[in-house]
Amino acid sequence: MESPLTQAYHTIVAEHFPSRIEIAFVFDDRRTTLVYEKTTWEVNGLRQGLRYGENPGQEAALYRLVNGHLVLGQVETIVPGRYLVSDVELLRAGKHPGKINLTDADSGLNILRYLMERPTAVIVKHNNPCGVAMADTIAEAYCRADLADHLAAFGGCIVLNRPVDRATAEAIAGRYAEVVVAPDYEPGCVDILAQRKNLRIMRVRNIERLASFAVERFVDFKSLIDGGIIAQLSFVPQTRTLDDLRPAQAEHQGQTVRIARPPTPQEAQDMLFGWLVEAGVTSNSVLYVRDGATVGIGAGEQDRVGVAQIARDKAYRNMAHRLAYQRRGVSYDELDEASRAEVDAEVRAANGGLKGAVMVSDAFFPFRDGVEVGLREGVSAVIQPGGALRDHEIIQACNEYGATMVFTGQRSFKH
Repeated sequence: MESPLTQAYHTIVAEHFPSRIEIAFVFDDRRTTLVYEKTTWEVNGLRQGLRYGENPGQEAALYRLVNGHLVLGQVETIVPGRYLVSDVELLRAGKHPGKINLTDADSGLNILRYLMERPTAVIVKHNNPCGVAMADTIAEAYCRADLADHLAAFGGCIVLNRPVDRATAEAIAGRYAEVVVAPDYEPGCVDILAQRKNLRIMRVRNIERLASFAVERFVDFKSLIDGGIIAQLSFVPQTRTLDDLRPAQAEHQGQTVRIARPPTPQEAQDMLFGWLVEAGVTSNSVLYVRDGATVGIGAGEQDRVGVAQIARDKAYRNMAHRLAYQRRGVSYDELDEASRAEVDAEVRAANGGLKGAVMVSDAFFPFRDGVEVGLREGVSAVIQPGGALRDHEIIQACNEYGATMVFTGQRSFKH
């Protein structure tokens, strides 16, 4: 139950933000006005807006675009009425959502829009994926994503690209999560999920049409502390199909240095999957994927070698926790000494699941030391933008280890 102080705070928040906002843009003497309306939900008999911003004490509100069509140069941005998170249906909630709940959901959809062909689950924490997986069923996809980083997935935002069936609902209800987002819920599934008292159960029907958002742009605004803003068009990956993968090659001293072998079909599939997941990871980032699931994700670091090492170390930890949970139903730290030794040996033998995995980097490797972090663990394939002065050295490193590599020709920074 909320304290009187907290209840009063929510009242203040509601008063601070108007129900309607209009923003005018003028391009070539043509005026465009974007009209936004505040989004609220019925929660415990009261009409509520956002609970708070990034922290309690930070007032916040969610607005949906209801009128106006912004065109920048020759680029038309997303038009009103095609709502996703800005008009989410809150089916059940002990608490109404805060800003992070919704931006986590949006971060999950940003990844899923490129992965709609198969049932896929994304689990997000602090706007970064901690587990992403594809499978033949949505229940299996969720379980694989949950086990991809079982520790980080605790208390996460689960975003699914298929309706929730009973098997999926029961699997989610067996864990603690803050949010679940899906295009729909089969009969009885909301009641199963509602066993988790404070779980926000959200429906976004437009997830079923999410693939249509894959190449569409929106205007991304960054506010500066002096009141200024930076406006940029949203990022769209140019590499979205297997045909877009380009075998790595570089010119050095008048010679063309090429990657020695092409990727296998499975490596190519994982390369593409990993690159599309990468578009939703905060930079500087490196991640490892295998068999349509993330193995280790490093995000938001300052150097490429360090983030490759963080993702590697997470892969070892993730595998240990995954084995412990699958075999004993507990975390790795709760295992007895003999069981822990058994898991440790298996994790070491598999190099944390990195043998045969794909290494993904959002920007080029300036030196070979970064890519060698993965190659030494048995990574068999690498996907990265290319374009470094020492690309030939990176290609040579992959050839020495028997790994393949492709270039995308496009950086994938996200900040």
